[in-house]
Amino acid sequence: MTATAPMHLFDASPDWLAHTLANATADLPEIKTTLPDGTRISRKAVGVLQLLPPANRENPNQEALIMSAGIHGNETAPIEVLNALVSELLNGEWQLASPLLLILGNPPAMVAGERFLDVNLNRLLNGAHGKQEYVGLPEAARAQFLEEACRQFAMAHPQALSHYDLHTAIRPSKREKFALYPFIEGRQVPKVQCDFLLEAEVETLLLQHKAGTTFSSFSSSVLGAESFTVELGKVRPFGENDLQRFEGIKKALRRRFCGEPCPAKQPPFDHLTVFEVVHEILNTGKNFRFHIPDDVANFTEYPPGTVIWDDDNACYRVGATAEAVVFPNRDVPVGQRVGLMIRPR
Repeated sequence: MTATAPMHLFDASPDWLAHTLANATADLPEIKTTLPDGTRISRKAVGVLQLLPPANRENPNQEALIMSAGIHGNETAPIEVLNALVSELLNGEWQLASPLLLILGNPPAMVAGERFLDVNLNRLLNGAHGKQEYVGLPEAARAQFLEEACRQFAMAHPQALSHYDLHTAIRPSKREKFALYPFIEGRQVPKVQCDFLLEAEVETLLLQHKAGTTFSSFSSSVLGAESFTVELGKVRPFGENDLQRFEGIKKALRRRFCGEPCPAKQPPFDHLTVFEVVHEILNTGKNFRFHIPDDVANFTEYPPGTVIWDDDNACYRVGATAEAVVFPNRDVPVGQRVGLMIRPR
């Protein structure tokens, strides 16, 4: 089905976000349209848009991009940023130069204002959705669909691929904006990606220590993408975000979408601090004791010798140099991650 005007992409809704919320659980057919400048747009499913520039438009970067937000439904600011960029494109404010797949991950959770409904979608990727305990859950089906949409996009566009999965954090952070780089044995972070993070006002990068079941882990390990989970601030409901705090990522993404060169680094965003994981804290069972307060901020530092956790058989203390904690959460099942201890690389 081909629409005759961009507005048909979103039916009677004023924009992509409103359409996604209004049709969160609907199974809609694919619909396509072409903008006056030749850009082709396909609404692949609810919350999924594929955008392709006209064939004759020069893109010196020769890249394809996947952008996702709303994998957790209550992390609304990145969703609003992507929605605003789509509206700008449809209004003719800039021209697309790179193949682009845009994803709003979990529309039913977005409607509910919840992180997830049945199970954390960002723990279902990299094939984890196929586990027996997830069979029949809508979030598992969505994870499988998103994987396949990304696979098809990557196969159709075999040039260099980047994926940025945008989030906001449940808890406060000593470092408001930070990115996580999924683990792939032996690889280094390209300079162009570090420059992009700084352009987006993201000054901190955490190198992950093992493969995971997150969206960015899937796209890096399966699709060979340069992928990042990007944390951009604090969770707030729709309409309550101070979007000025997200201008850095919005401008950087717009520049990438247009295929323009990266600007020179400018203070204060001219230095990237890189952290590495030194210890993964796991819930070891009923006698597990976690000695970090529930309200502690990400990147809170602990001096050498501090006891972080213990049980009847083991104890973890900070080593010879200070370590910081990220993602502390004692309320996880046995065997799952309670937090990470990290230090500057």
